[in-house]
Amino acid sequence: MNFENTLAFAQGLDQADPLRDLRNEFLFPQQNGKPFIYLCGNSLGLQPKVAREVLDRQLNNWQNLAVEGWFEGETPWMYYHKALKELMAPIVGARPAEVCPMNTLTVNLHLLMVSFYKPKAKRFKIMMEAGAFPSDQYAIESQVRFHGYDPKDAIIEVSPRPGEYTLRTEDILEQISLQGDQIALVLFGGINYFTGQWFDMEAITRAGHQAGAVVGFDLAHAAGNVPVQLHDWDVDFACWCSYKYQNSGPGGISGIFVHERHFGDQTLSRFAGWWGYQESQRFKMEKGFVPEAGADGWQVSCTQVMPMALYHAALQIFEKAGFIGPLRKKSKALTAYLFYLINEVNNELCEMQYQVITPSSAEDRGAQVSIIAKANGKYIFEQLVANNVLGDWREPNVIRLSPVPSYNSFEDVFRTAELLLQIGRK
Repeated sequence: MNFENTLAFAQGLDQADPLRDLRNEFLFPQQNGKPFIYLCGNSLGLQPKVAREVLDRQLNNWQNLAVEGWFEGETPWMYYHKALKELMAPIVGARPAEVCPMNTLTVNLHLLMVSFYKPKAKRFKIMMEAGAFPSDQYAIESQVRFHGYDPKDAIIEVSPRPGEYTLRTEDILEQISLQGDQIALVLFGGINYFTGQWFDMEAITRAGHQAGAVVGFDLAHAAGNVPVQLHDWDVDFACWCSYKYQNSGPGGISGIFVHERHFGDQTLSRFAGWWGYQESQRFKMEKGFVPEAGADGWQVSCTQVMPMALYHAALQIFEKAGFIGPLRKKSKALTAYLFYLINEVNNELCEMQYQVITPSSAEDRGAQVSIIAKANGKYIFEQLVANNVLGDWREPNVIRLSPVPSYNSFEDVFRTAELLLQIGRK
């Protein structure tokens, strides 16, 4: 597409956008009586308008049915998660039996590593990307310590080359090949939170398996953002939060994926709880854990009804959009337009005031553009917020802007670039 740096062009793209009405499904925060241009969906998605209604519905169930709500009403809580599984599966390219809504992200990461990180004499290391989100770093560090290893010996971090911000796929694959006989687990983020780089998950999975390792992903910044195909790529396991690109609310329920080829593996360890017990026999209260079939067998505690209701409502917006395909098409156009406009801003300023560190190829990024200002980065971010553009700041020097296709417009992107130009001239 040949872009133009005009408001009329941006508004024309919005008029032609088949998803433009999805914006009306969401509530925008306001400042000084004006709505924000909200570009922080990579941290917390906007509230769907229906959120209050679905919570009220479940509160009414609680009020009117009390404990019988587990088995009665429109959505008996005992089986409510099954409705979500049907909608979650297309988001991550899975079969419904392979996914389950439960717990929160890092809890699920730990539970899955209990099953899939099985260090042995020589093969005991975990490979991950350097600069992964801190919760992943802490979880992995604590897991290797739990097994009696020193993180300095047991964790392999793959770093960008000197002077670069993103990882080259060939470097990741080379490290897997070189150290393959020592790697028990390859555990990457699907998308790096800092740069917005979308890793080649299929190639990483294939290389990890060829090396004899298990491969898992933290999809916190990928699920609901980019089209992943966990089942077809043969990924062993994954987990994600639902409150970023999937708009389920702060601290929203997490989701897990376990490939169906692991369902019958009796050698897998797991931390068991009542809710993961075989559903048809659960209320017999018998000793001896017998897992429910599929990903549901990794459940520990009972269903979180209110967070699940919010997630269900948000997933129905994805269904209305046609799931990831149409959203991804718009997302690539939004980020490409932002790339173009930032380049135009730099040309206007006659200097590289804003350096984009997100990959320029649309196939290597999601709905995020990370920029570094030549100077006064924190001031620039604060000026954006003061003028009703809300992205987020990541130490030491990055402004993350995330145009989300379900509720952001091309005009939003144009107005943001216009403001970056105004601030840069000060």
